[in-house]
This record gives sequence, C-alpha cells and structure tokens, in this order.
Amino acid sequence: MSDPLPLPAQRPSTAVPSGPGTPLPGSADLLRSVFRRHAAGVAVITAGGERPAGFTATSLASVSADPPAISFGVASGSFSGRAVARAAHVGVHILGEHQEELAALFARGGADRFAPPTRWSAGPEGVPVLDGVQGWLVCRVISRTPVGGHCLVVARAVAGRVASDGRPLLYHQGRFNALRD
Repeated sequence: MSDPLPLPAQRPSTAVPSGPGTPLPGSADLLRSVFRRHAAGVAVITAGGERPAGFTATSLASVSADPPAISFGVASGSFSGRAVARAAHVGVHILGEHQEELAALFARGGADRFAPPTRWSAGPEGVPVLDGVQGWLVCRVISRTPVGGHCLVVARAVAGRVASDGRPLLYHQGRFNALRD
C-alpha cells in the first residue's frame, strides 16, 4: 500500500527563490515564477468552424513586419487547441483595459464564449471577429510546432483593422491589469 498523500499544508513549497545567486535548473515552476514578473498584452484568438472557438492568450508575439507574421501558443488538448489545429485561418484580437470580463470569459473552460453578451460577426475567411476590440487581424496559419502539451502557431496577417484607441489590457502577477500613468 502506498503512503497517503500529504495534506496541502504539508506539501513542500514550489516557490522559486528570487534574487541574485546561483542559477536554478530550468523547470515549470521556475518558468512560471519568472514570467509572472513579465507584463504581457492580452489577446483573444478565435477560429471558425462548425462551432466557433476562442481563447485568451498572453503568448501573442509579433514575429515579422515583412511578411506580417505573429505567433502564439495554445493548449493542444483543449477545444480551442483542436479547433486551431484544423483551422486554415485564425483571428487575433487585441483587448483594451475595459475588456477584463471578455478576457476572463475566453479564459474560462466550458463557457459559451460566443453567446451574448459577446458581440461578434463572421469576418474574412469565416473567422469570428469580436466587436469593440482595439484592433484585430485575420491570419493564415503557416506553421504549427508541438511543444510539450501546447502548440506554437505562426500565422501571416491577411486582413485586419485598427478599431479603437485606448489603453491595452495587461496580464501581470497572475491577474489582469491596466497601464498606470
């Protein structure tokens, strides 16, 4: 018979020490601890299909201006990850600081993300385009690379629009934030 699992209070800490000193070996805990300190813009990635899919992403990056290309990561086993794996085109939506609820909705598993109050329409290539975002792109997927339980997607912008000015929604220290003056 195996030993019983320790109670949560008895489990060893997974906190990663901070400050200068001897580098620690690479681990999931180290990566999470370092990236909690990295403020990231918040985007929603969408994909069309029989049932539209979408998720909140903080891994969005500009890869190239010429050709105009972006990248993001998605959990391979998720509904959205499977939809992105089948999609020829995806939508990329940059959220404003007033869209924390939208970001939270698209981050929540099992939610009907495209039901009211979400406002959206079919955009170029049939990709769901969200209303009220700061800007959006429709991108043609050009590569997918498996990385652990995720997939790194690189896509080329084929259409889009700068929709509104305003301040971006950020993700930092495990929560949504806004820029400070």
